Amino acid sequence: MHKPGDVILGGLFEVHYTSVFPELTFTSEPSQPSCQGFDPSGFRHAMTMAFAIDEINKNSNLLPNLTLGYSLYDNCATLVVGFSAALSLVSGREEQFMIQENCLGTPPVLGIVGDSFSTFSIATSDVIGLFKLPMVSYFATCSCLSDRKRFPSFFRTIPSDAFQVQAMIQILKRFGWTWAGLLVSDDDYGLHVARAFQSDLAQSGGGCLAYSEILPWGDKPTELKRIVEVMKKSTARVVIVFAHQIHMIQLMEEVLKQKVKGLQWLASEAWASAAVLQTPRLMPYLGGTLGIAIRRGDIPGLREFLSQIRPEFNDINWDENSMVRQFWEYTFQCRFSPPPGWVEAGGALCTGNEDLQKAKTEFLDVSNLRPEYNIYKAVYSLAYALDDMLRCVPGTGPFSRPSCAALQRLEAWQLMYYLEKVNFTTPFGDQVSFDENGNALPIYDIMNWLWLPDGTTKLQTVGVVIKSAFKGEKLTLHEDQIFWNFDSKQPPQSVCSKSCQPGTRMTRKKGQPICCFDCVPCSEGKYSNGTDSMECTSCPEDFWSSPKHDICVPKKTEFLSYHEPLGICLTTASLLGTFLCAVVLGIFIYHRSTPMVRANNTELSFLLLVSLKLCFLCSLLFIGHPRLWTCKLRHATFGIIFVLCVSCILVKTMVVLAVFKASKPGGGAVLKWFGAMQQRGTVLVLTSIQAVICTVWIVISSPSPHKNTKYYNDKIVYECVVGSTIGFVVLLGYIGFLAIISFLLAFLARNLPDNFNEAKLITFSMLIFCAVWVAFVPAYVNSPGKYADAVEIFAILASSFGLLVALFGPKCYIILLRPEWNTKKAIMGRGTTNLSK
Repeated sequence: MHKPGDVILGGLFEVHYTSVFPELTFTSEPSQPSCQGFDPSGFRHAMTMAFAIDEINKNSNLLPNLTLGYSLYDNCATLVVGFSAALSLVSGREEQFMIQENCLGTPPVLGIVGDSFSTFSIATSDVIGLFKLPMVSYFATCSCLSDRKRFPSFFRTIPSDAFQVQAMIQILKRFGWTWAGLLVSDDDYGLHVARAFQSDLAQSGGGCLAYSEILPWGDKPTELKRIVEVMKKSTARVVIVFAHQIHMIQLMEEVLKQKVKGLQWLASEAWASAAVLQTPRLMPYLGGTLGIAIRRGDIPGLREFLSQIRPEFNDINWDENSMVRQFWEYTFQCRFSPPPGWVEAGGALCTGNEDLQKAKTEFLDVSNLRPEYNIYKAVYSLAYALDDMLRCVPGTGPFSRPSCAALQRLEAWQLMYYLEKVNFTTPFGDQVSFDENGNALPIYDIMNWLWLPDGTTKLQTVGVVIKSAFKGEKLTLHEDQIFWNFDSKQPPQSVCSKSCQPGTRMTRKKGQPICCFDCVPCSEGKYSNGTDSMECTSCPEDFWSSPKHDICVPKKTEFLSYHEPLGICLTTASLLGTFLCAVVLGIFIYHRSTPMVRANNTELSFLLLVSLKLCFLCSLLFIGHPRLWTCKLRHATFGIIFVLCVSCILVKTMVVLAVFKASKPGGGAVLKWFGAMQQRGTVLVLTSIQAVICTVWIVISSPSPHKNTKYYNDKIVYECVVGSTIGFVVLLGYIGFLAIISFLLAFLARNLPDNFNEAKLITFSMLIFCAVWVAFVPAYVNSPGKYADAVEIFAILASSFGLLVALFGPKCYIILLRPEWNTKKAIMGRGTTNLSK
């Protein structure tokens, strides 16, 4: 279809679905292929370009005094046909037009709008790029066409597949679809998308492909059957298809045969708005499809222009390749030049006066202008570039010397310079410009195939994805408006493995994609607080994993507490011992004038009772949360008080021996060394030695509180470390040394006369004391945490009770229950009354 003008713009459109090539023989003449399968939407695309040029010619502000013409070709969805048409435009083989009365010739073709297929655009641009002829495609999306070195003159008003792939991945992420199948067409469009999609999907971490298949061209039912069987067996519920309408038509025939339902289809822009697939027969399978569609736009006046088309629109003679004629015959099912027998068979003759408004045709449907909007923008891009070029002021142009382009000597490469810088706004409000790769502003509509209860179909816009220089890619989706073709009316789940919940980590399944994994619970002491965690994180030192391993909680603390049963029992025993000491001390004070109290070294007895009372009380320092001051005091206090206690016993034993020796003839001189002052001095010196040991220990390596995590993984044991083990051993060794000396002296005095029988009580008490502390050492070393403190408290209490009962029990018995024995005569006498009995 041609229209004359001062400047010609070429157009390449798919007005027919396919073409049939005649059989060739060695003797036959070469002939053109026959185009078949008229496509009303493809014809509307061509007419949109005609409308845009007509609108520009009527606009006095754009290209004044210049008339645009066009040459529109049908590529018949066949590479050789489209390539031949492009070469015709470049070489000027089209018919000559009368431009002016005195000028007959071929006007220049300065730009081409097309092609619709990526493969066709690649082949065409490889050639016409050599002439720097601008080619603005409205439907070719292959990302390979962004290569400016190979395609320096290629532009497009549709986003690149690189952006479409990213938009598709964003949709997958939005609904958590990490397991999907990919189907692509067997051409540059599909194969480039397959490589880009797999690469970008892996980099984004948005999911994995369960399978990737290539849809063949032509009639190959065996291959299609195999592909559908792969889809049927796969656990992936989402199928992404980057292919053309013809591929989907063939694929859906096989899907219907095998009745493969329950799939969520994601459509590329090539078939996202294909009306031929939105039929009652296919909607049970394709209903709810989400597609990335070309940006929809409004073109005022287009419908009126289309409705005015008549066969006489083309001024050339009738011929079989006339687009308008074929459209008319297709729409009204009639013939202008019927074949023999057409009328007899009931066929209608075309008159050219049929009412197009009453015809049932999608040709006049301008409610969903998408490729048409891109065509409209492509034509205007060339027009604005040409207008900018012709408005150049001589002497200020961008070319050599500097010069401007002249209409009489116009070159295509000059127009390409201005096309790169074009920038305008459409009546719909969209800005049109090209980046350094010839790509327009990336923007897509998200479409949803709505299947209404009455069986009709509606294509609704549910979102938009747009890319800007500052905010990057932004997906806006109205999920509440989306129709889901499932019983749940909710988006399906399409995952190879369900997400690992907090408290678990992912482990790859051997030989499977990264999206296929097992969920393994985190080990003790580790946690994961997010879904699909690759690793479990160790909790901090003072924390432990919760039972679900999803958070870290503070570790339980353990120490000998006043609130636990063991602590309560030991505290009670300590207070009981203190009370008994106080009772005994009170008895002795009350009966201090009696012979029994006076005969047993009253001062040392009182001092011993006080020290035993302090022994019971010092055990309380081992109970409760260990702190620095309690750790320092507990062992030092225990060591000094026990030395005081044992020192008193040692001095009492020595006094017993001295008194016995003094009772013998010539032994009176011994007692002068064991007077009251000497007894006090001895106790003080022995106790001071322990005080020095404790002081040195605390100064050099003081005991301190410590958080021990070695005993239990999930507990913190608070304990007092002794600091210097040598200091602790010396402290205990000194107590043991004094106790052994006391035991030996008492043992030697056990057979003294009955009136000096306190030595037997001391012997028995020291035996208990030594037995307790000998047993303490291994028990203390092998007891963890609070039980070590409990063992030490038990040793303190046991030895203290042993001394209290062994030394003061018999005396209290006599004082309270046998007062007749509590006389000087009974104690000093050697008669039948014997205290040892």
